[in-house]
Amino acid sequence: MTAQYEGYLFVYFKGEFHPDGEQIYLALSVGNDPLHWQELNGGQPVLFSTLGEQGVRDPFIVRSSSGDGFYLVATDLKIYGNGDWKRAKSEGSRSIMVWKSSDLVHWSEQTMVEIAPIEAGNTWAPEVLCGENGEFQVFWSSFLKDQAESHDKEPYHKVMVATTKDFSTFSKPKIYMDYGKSVIDTTIIEHNGQLYRFSKGDHVFQESGRSFNDKDFKMINDNVEERFMVKGEGPIIFKSNTEEKWYLFIDEHGLRGYLPFETDDLNSGEWNMPKMFKLPEVTRHGSVIPITKAEYERLLNFY
Repeated sequence: MTAQYEGYLFVYFKGEFHPDGEQIYLALSVGNDPLHWQELNGGQPVLFSTLGEQGVRDPFIVRSSSGDGFYLVATDLKIYGNGDWKRAKSEGSRSIMVWKSSDLVHWSEQTMVEIAPIEAGNTWAPEVLCGENGEFQVFWSSFLKDQAESHDKEPYHKVMVATTKDFSTFSKPKIYMDYGKSVIDTTIIEHNGQLYRFSKGDHVFQESGRSFNDKDFKMINDNVEERFMVKGEGPIIFKSNTEEKWYLFIDEHGLRGYLPFETDDLNSGEWNMPKMFKLPEVTRHGSVIPITKAEYERLLNFY
């Protein structure tokens, strides 16, 4: 991608407390400032799920490796009107929802693809990492009901992975992360040949590894959020467009919502909360990508 980035796009959902909360929402940064945002489309959804459970959560957007298109994936789940988290965990959808776009304002028809194994109770928070030869690593968390280590141990969420080139057909899923207890909401960023992985276990934790399939990821910070908030989930990680700085958004769910943190050294695992920020008022687990001036203006004009 040779064009200079001049803003950020935030893709998210708003939660299960009103009928349209589990759909796709967009916000634009105020110029190149990732700490101040404006909601698009008057704060109304820009995409609605008409398949599966007819609700989507945890949207993740990725730019294709060629730079000329975008893929949006999301969890197939609707909690509004039922509140049944037990069902969602153990008898939920094994599919993800997919949209494609070349310009961020016109989107393909929604597709629904089953990617989790038959023993999975759900497919939560899919994310994507661009690999080699046009291949994407798609990873998510599944509650694997009959893969507990013993009959005395309760099943738990493991991070799964499958590969795809077209988001229509996927390789056989395999376990990517198994920490012996539930881990969800994994997100990854690459910098200087290292991968930095953030996940939600007992706390939001940060690791580093040499490659996606490195078996020896190193723990950098096993409790990122507790210094700043009561509880955290849904980490979002992205780099500044203008300087050697990284931003980490963590959702203090049920309390203050997403709060931003920043560092100029990903290796340190040390994060600070900026004094001034204004994120969209209601945001749940989503993703942020850098966008060009043309993409920024197109989104602003369209919505």
